[in-house]
Amino acid sequence: MNIQQAPLFARTVKKLTRQQKKDLDEAVKAICENPNVGEAKVGDLVGISVYKFKMDKQLVLLAYSIDDISITLYLLKLGSHENFYRDLKR
Repeated sequence: MNIQQAPLFARTVKKLTRQQKKDLDEAVKAICENPNVGEAKVGDLVGISVYKFKMDKQLVLLAYSIDDISITLYLLKLGSHENFYRDLKR
């Protein structure tokens, strides 16, 4: 499975510590193994799924979408719940 990062996601990952990046890698591996593990969104965010996981004892949301034709995982956004969905709509 190919994995591509959105620019917003890449900027967020740059700021993470080594341990946080390990937690993120585990979350991405879980999504690659089972793309339906995240919660599928409806309405304005149709086609996007959100996977929730713990990073440094804090709940973090990872927004992603899957392209079934090219078998590609698009990592869109990473962050806490605060303003997550509002910013994701942009």
